[in-house]
Amino acid sequence: MAHRRRGVGAAAALKNNRNAQIPSTKRSTTSYYEAKGAQLQDETLAAAIDTVTNLETELKSFAKTHQSKIQKDPAFRAEFLRMCGPLGIDPLSSEKGLLGGLLGIGQFYYELAVKVAEVCISTRSRNGGIISVSEVRSILSKRGTKFNFTSGNNSSKSFCSEDDIITAVGKLSKLGSGFRTREIGTSTMIVSVPMELDNDHMEVMRIAQSEESSSSSSEQFFGSVTASMVRNEMRWDDARVKRAIDLLLAEGMAWLDLGGNGFEARYWFPSVWKEGMELLEEN
Repeated sequence: MAHRRRGVGAAAALKNNRNAQIPSTKRSTTSYYEAKGAQLQDETLAAAIDTVTNLETELKSFAKTHQSKIQKDPAFRAEFLRMCGPLGIDPLSSEKGLLGGLLGIGQFYYELAVKVAEVCISTRSRNGGIISVSEVRSILSKRGTKFNFTSGNNSSKSFCSEDDIITAVGKLSKLGSGFRTREIGTSTMIVSVPMELDNDHMEVMRIAQSEESSSSSSEQFFGSVTASMVRNEMRWDDARVKRAIDLLLAEGMAWLDLGGNGFEARYWFPSVWKEGMELLEEN
């Protein structure tokens, strides 16, 4: 007897219909959230652009109001440059930029950078390419440049501080010229040679400018070290001390004084010694 094929029940048909609709529902939901996400992203970007545009407008207004103070007061100028940083605005990058033409400080720093580079290069044979910011400032003040390095006088020139010199060196460093600043003890030094100084070299120079380097004989040994001084303070072995000092000697950043008469050889750092003399003259 032949069996008659049973038809699909109502419940089964409803289930199949639901299963067929699930992929379509998922696609619809996914498309909805993607569209919503894109909309939120566009709105966020537009709001961010509006905020930055408003800040740039306010910054330009601020620059116009305080133009004279920005140009003549180095502390105020430094704070203004820090304000520009988070907005990605560099007033020094171009005279045609957002603020460059208005303030003229881009040209100011480029001209200062040239003078700083001249000092660094002309003194390289003496100090091996490392010189303190304070010494550069002192040399420039004595050369009679267009920059005013003496605070409190009535000169019409814009007053130039050590912070301005550091900023100018930063512009030089972007040119890949090897110029950069390094903190050594309490001093900021300008390095104008491509050689990298590691922490060991920095520590040796820090000891040369410390009180301990001159305590035994007043100030006559300020700016110098002996191998035993470095070894005792840093607890380094002889090989490490020699390696650090030898490189500084080879680069001309240190001078060797053999001493004689039973005295230990002493290593002088012209840049540190000169900075100490400048400070003594000021005091």
